[in-house]
Amino acid sequence: MKIAIVGAGNVGKALGGAWKAAKHDVVYALREGSDKAKQLSKDGFSVAALAEAAKAADVIVLAIPFAETAAVIEALGPLKGKIVVDATNPLSPELEMELGFDDSAGETVALLAQGARVVKAFNTTGAENMAKAKDFPAKPVMFVAGDDDGAKKTVQKLAEEIGFEAIDAGPLKASRYLEPMAMQWIKLAYGGVGKQFAFSLVRR
Repeated sequence: MKIAIVGAGNVGKALGGAWKAAKHDVVYALREGSDKAKQLSKDGFSVAALAEAAKAADVIVLAIPFAETAAVIEALGPLKGKIVVDATNPLSPELEMELGFDDSAGETVALLAQGARVVKAFNTTGAENMAKAKDFPAKPVMFVAGDDDGAKKTVQKLAEEIGFEAIDAGPLKASRYLEPMAMQWIKLAYGGVGKQFAFSLVRR
């Protein structure tokens, strides 16, 4: 599968590395003038301009600060029919929620990316845990929300391939609850628990 990752920060690099190891064709979609292209190329990744990468991709992953989504989506060009994974969280620079319970980043992305098959995922644990999800003694959970069942199944498979138990969390509107869950992860991670944890489902 050809996956275009928009953003080469911690989350983007973690997911790209994990999917490359799973034999997917990963390309980083970078804005003009980005200083990260040289290092990514050195690490064995393909790099392309935003619109070029989006046009060729089966799946596009937004791994950028939420504040940049409008400008980036515009630069990606037409997205009708494309699977767009929103891995953002609507956080302020002070790591506080800017949306919640009556709106969400996921729904905002769907409004901006007209015609795209938007799926919310990869936002409820830290990048280091996405890179090494298979290292946990029990499978960590990754919730996947969206309005297109086929797109959700594709994203669930991508999550499972890198070590997560992928759970269908319902329609894209469920992003309103998954994003505050990410905020709780952040509060715990910086409040004494540390970053080396992820949420998991325990059944009986």
